[in-house]
Amino acid sequence: MGYQGLFVGLTTLDFIYLSDRYPQANQKVVALDYLSAAGGPATNAAVAFSYFGNQGKLLTVLGQHPLCQLIKTDLENYPIDILDLIPEKSASPSVSSIIVTASTGERSVISINALKSQAKRSQIPEDILTNVDIIMIDGHQMEVSWELVKVAKSKQIPIVIDGGSWKPGFEKVLSFVDYAICSANFYPPQCHHTEEVFDFLQNMGISQIAITRGKQPIQYLDRGKISTIPVASINALDTLGAGDIFHGAFCHYILQANFPTALSKAANIASKSCQFFGTRSWLTS
Repeated sequence: MGYQGLFVGLTTLDFIYLSDRYPQANQKVVALDYLSAAGGPATNAAVAFSYFGNQGKLLTVLGQHPLCQLIKTDLENYPIDILDLIPEKSASPSVSSIIVTASTGERSVISINALKSQAKRSQIPEDILTNVDIIMIDGHQMEVSWELVKVAKSKQIPIVIDGGSWKPGFEKVLSFVDYAICSANFYPPQCHHTEEVFDFLQNMGISQIAITRGKQPIQYLDRGKISTIPVASINALDTLGAGDIFHGAFCHYILQANFPTALSKAANIASKSCQFFGTRSWLTS
């Protein structure tokens, strides 16, 4: 087995539909294809990390609801240990409904994420960071994440954040982070432009920052210098989970390469995933 990674955050049950058009009001559309899978940023990142022969630990909230068995069944296919912060939880896990437009690969998602499933620091398993080479947090379990990054920093474990969007509490976590990998939708308070985001994160003490922008070049800052990395031109079938997969691949590559190389290689993996329907088919191609 390769590296050991801890992924902290959201797990959902995704119902994914491939459609030749987006439904209009009061319209019924028959899907071209359908599948279900475990989803969520930390979860998909853990799966991508395992693709390289690594072992992932997924620290999340599931519980005892019957729908959780569908999530566990999917994740049994990968070398991932699920560590449930609230195993006694009886309510439904977060469920996402997703429509992917076949002609463009663009996706539309509706979900309640983890707002109703927040764990406390007292629920963190003991010795969770033992033999961990890297930790990634997606911001959906902020209290737990804050506690973990403080310990990880003291152990010199690299810390990555998935900055998909700004979430309250990030301001406490960011000062411990080594790598901030953000989407173009990540805007901290009072930030409205990319330059302001770079400045904000640098002021938090982060020297290696990247902002992914879909098919546009990745902008990144490496120790004071801003540069770009091109993204492969592809015919995208499905962009769902591409950012999550990018993060999981980055966590693998950054343990063996410099920052821009890790970004470039992770981008290639994310581009590959976009050429297949759903978040799993690329793994066996």
